[in-house]
Amino acid sequence: MTEDVAVLGVGMHPWGKWGRGFVEYGVAAARAALADAGLDWRDVDAVVGADTVRGGYPGYVAGATFARALGWQGARVTSVYAACASGAQAIDAARTRILAGLADTVLVVGADAAPKGFFRPAGGDRPDDPDWLRFRVLGATNPAYFGLYARRRMAVHGDTPEDFAQVKVKNAAMGALNPNARYRERVTAEEVAASAVVADPLRLLDICATSDGGAALVLSGLEFARRHGAADPVRIRAVSTVTPRYPSTVLDLPDIATDSSAAVEPAGGSFRASIAAAAYEEAGVGPEDLSLAEVYDLSTALELQWYEDLALCGEGEGAKLLREGVTAPGGRIPVNPSGGLASFGEAVPAQAIAQVCELTWQLRGQAGARQIDGVRVGITANQGLFGHGSAVVAVR
Repeated sequence: MTEDVAVLGVGMHPWGKWGRGFVEYGVAAARAALADAGLDWRDVDAVVGADTVRGGYPGYVAGATFARALGWQGARVTSVYAACASGAQAIDAARTRILAGLADTVLVVGADAAPKGFFRPAGGDRPDDPDWLRFRVLGATNPAYFGLYARRRMAVHGDTPEDFAQVKVKNAAMGALNPNARYRERVTAEEVAASAVVADPLRLLDICATSDGGAALVLSGLEFARRHGAADPVRIRAVSTVTPRYPSTVLDLPDIATDSSAAVEPAGGSFRASIAAAAYEEAGVGPEDLSLAEVYDLSTALELQWYEDLALCGEGEGAKLLREGVTAPGGRIPVNPSGGLASFGEAVPAQAIAQVCELTWQLRGQAGARQIDGVRVGITANQGLFGHGSAVVAVR
């Protein structure tokens, strides 16, 4: 276990399609987080920005971009890129600086102004970029990948399109209560089934959209938090940013081939399961200790997979957990009380930060109509392309 760091402040810019630049969203989130922390921008020692990207490459130097927009004041700056895990790596970089004694306070910011429609590769030939390869060589867009993954769950575990639809129903009901969510209307399973087929068996309402949005955190050491008057802050206890292990015998894009296990036995669990396992080990907790989880529901089927990867149930039992109401509000382990990406959409560098914002509000008891009772321990989980793990454990 490592020493905890305090979450002094959280802030978000609502998700949507606002038609403005990502800097505006990030600055709004940063100012909200600073106000929540009771700090002035000039009190911040360092800034870590999660890079905004297009087609597999960072498009902007996000840390310095946000520092400049807030007003140059000499803070140290770092920028990180880990695709959808960028926010978690930004949190980890900030935590590391604090625990090393190099900063008292660090601002973490991620924001994006996403393109219309589903993500696609930028122009030009980049044969060393696995994301470019899977788009250009395989034609495997994100929805195609989600559809293949859903088909695999149906074939291996017996999941049904009706199970997938119930994930959307659950998350939309929570998103309807979240003022930061883009989609704030409840949906029925019948409406999911009636939406257009995008990548069989998944329909439009099974797949998350692309969105504009921003999220920010102000982190500090525990001693600084106490001096600042925060005697019992929400604390980050673990950040997992592990990578896969070879051999891997199940295809997981953007890798476009698996490797042989003829000479070496495969690892005991999947890559996603190892992300959660590392977070549990570092935090000194287990799935039985969780009060809630925020997971990466790029598609409804992928949320069910995360139930198993977080060890909330056994392999192939994700749909059963959902049917029994275990992951709904009032259940043993509510999942995505924020509404998830089903309600927000993807604003890539902000996503993992936004998940920690939700944990913080829940742990503080400040989540309003979507508040889960008795929250003590929460975990986030998502996965960045190119083998980037992402999980954060927060406690109070």
